[in-house]
Amino acid sequence: MTEPTDMVRGLMPLATTLGIRADSYTAEKVVLSMAWAPSLCTAGGVLHGGVIMALADSAGAACALLNLPDNASGTTTIESKTNFVGYVKGGRVAATSTVLHRGGTTIVVETAVHDESGKLVAKVAQTQLVLRSR
Repeated sequence: MTEPTDMVRGLMPLATTLGIRADSYTAEKVVLSMAWAPSLCTAGGVLHGGVIMALADSAGAACALLNLPDNASGTTTIESKTNFVGYVKGGRVAATSTVLHRGGTTIVVETAVHDESGKLVAKVAQTQLVLRSR
């Protein structure tokens, strides 16, 4: 396992449960991916939308974390909007997150989710609240 994957899994234990790995982990772009598995599916072997959303939320949160202001202690999702435009029935799925807005109170992240062939599966926009120690 790579160091970024270890960091993501340490911060988000669900990433370990889902088998998420970090393929790219920079402030400019975070790419997290995971393998399709029958236990993560709905009827007909389609990867559950909630699993896709969890992957996208994890990538967006990691991207926001890498873009926090110096005086911040963390981040948390306060809004997420997902548009599904495809489905996954096998292989790997990857979520690529980039920052649209980096502010002192919120960070807005856009995430594109693609299947193994590169087909767009979902587009996600999320707002992350910048947390500060009290």
